[in-house]
Amino acid sequence: MHRVRTSLQLAILSAGLFAGSASFAQAPAAASTTATPNDYSNADTWLCRPGRQDACTVDQTTTIVAADGKLTREEYKANPNAPIDCFYVYPTVSLDTTGNSDMKIGPEEKNVILQQFARFGSQCRQFAPLYRQITLTALRSMIAGKPLEADRALAYKDVVDAWNHYLQHDNNGRGVVLIGHSQGSGLLARLIADQIDGKPIQSKIVSAMLLGTNVAVPKGKDVGGAFKTVPLCKSASQIGCVISYVSFRDTILPPANTRFGRVPAEGQTAACTNPAALAGGKASLHAYLNATGRTITSPDQPTEWAKGQKVTTPFVSVPGLLEGECVSDDRGSYLKVTTKKDPADPRTDEIAGDVVANGKISEDWGLHLIDVNVAMGNLVDIVAQQSKAYTAKKK
Repeated sequence: MHRVRTSLQLAILSAGLFAGSASFAQAPAAASTTATPNDYSNADTWLCRPGRQDACTVDQTTTIVAADGKLTREEYKANPNAPIDCFYVYPTVSLDTTGNSDMKIGPEEKNVILQQFARFGSQCRQFAPLYRQITLTALRSMIAGKPLEADRALAYKDVVDAWNHYLQHDNNGRGVVLIGHSQGSGLLARLIADQIDGKPIQSKIVSAMLLGTNVAVPKGKDVGGAFKTVPLCKSASQIGCVISYVSFRDTILPPANTRFGRVPAEGQTAACTNPAALAGGKASLHAYLNATGRTITSPDQPTEWAKGQKVTTPFVSVPGLLEGECVSDDRGSYLKVTTKKDPADPRTDEIAGDVVANGKISEDWGLHLIDVNVAMGNLVDIVAQQSKAYTAKKK
């Protein structure tokens, strides 16, 4: 057995800094500049829309690597007749040199769709707008003490405009799952607080998956804090609820300076809903990992998933290798990811996902780069069950 980890340059360490906290994302932002609003009736302003070939129509074929090293192929098929929709806001990935990204689709936006959103097409129609996000360049400059001018309000305004265009022209009364990660989750959290919580449109929300961010809830409760009336999900048949977690290895738990798993408000904690066991406890995580070792911001990394075996599909699944459990302790509230190591298991005993700077793991980031990948199968299964529950209730 062997270990595989992802190395990143300091320049791209900030994938979640903008919206590591949902409460931060909901805080008032400086007034946006007079930038021209995006025209979301223009097909070019969307990464994904139903009925066309775009960033979501990508190969999701997976090699299942069993505990004995045997490889089997799992095909993927989207469902163009899915009864519900998914609306996705992607995390900080833009490498544009300006503080806010442009509205051109680059390889980084395509990669994050491949990693985090395309697979949901088996359960829902897919909508993913481009937006003028805070770039990695801006975050790098801030860390270096030389802030680059960036308009945080503009990013949120774009998401609101895209959401309203979707509601007016595409929703047609359908249920919708909100999906985001990092900066995307923070923006969606603010959207829920401002535009959805306690309003008629709330009845159309199948669920909200706010991943890789700190959603505040009162300690011991499932509702309150970030949202007034939207509770945390406790079962896959529950609808109108939130799934949120941040992930850390069991061997590298949140340090004192952790960016994730804590909220500043007295008497509140960061939400943790284990997608593999929403009711609580430990359970196997159904991960879909990029076969090359690539994450949302890192390039390909040589990865041998099982000794002597070659994987040729875009993704791998490693059943039984990873286990997840929501933990709340003095370190924070987080999804603890354990590798169930077995000397007889020929598979790699560690998955790529650490943030590494100058050869040292940045423990405060946890497994932020693969928050979504590590439980992708569980999340897709939840959407399938929630879709059935929502459709049954609507009837």
